[in-house]
Amino acid sequence: MYPWLWLWAPRIELPGSGNVVQDIEPNTSWFFGGIKPEAGNAKIEQKAFDVATYGKQLGLITELLVSLAEKQSALDPKASEALNALKRIQGEIESIKDAEYEAEIEDIHTRIKSLRKRRPAQTKALLSGLKAPSASSDA
Repeated sequence: MYPWLWLWAPRIELPGSGNVVQDIEPNTSWFFGGIKPEAGNAKIEQKAFDVATYGKQLGLITELLVSLAEKQSALDPKASEALNALKRIQGEIESIKDAEYEAEIEDIHTRIKSLRKRRPAQTKALLSGLKAPSASSDA
């Protein structure tokens, strides 16, 4: 039963003390929503991006362009300079990829060493599961 003064009792809620509802699903459509209508269709861009990222598309174009340019017998000096710059950029990007993959492998190695100390049996099972041939390859 409520006390007779409950009508006059102040209700104070501090931030975060009441019902807090928050949608935590990331919204990544902001990038494609920022495409101006005269520059392209944002829905088409997002679907194309799901097929191949911009980096993947540029990588394939770069590989093809370098391959075709190297087969040319003679390039004018400006084209030759652009080809050398493109090869340099391609090499730098490959170096970045290699460094990131090496860092990832080192991180995995460190985690496995830590797991071996704390959970040796589970770590052994994990490693033997990784060595077993699988039906589908993620490579």
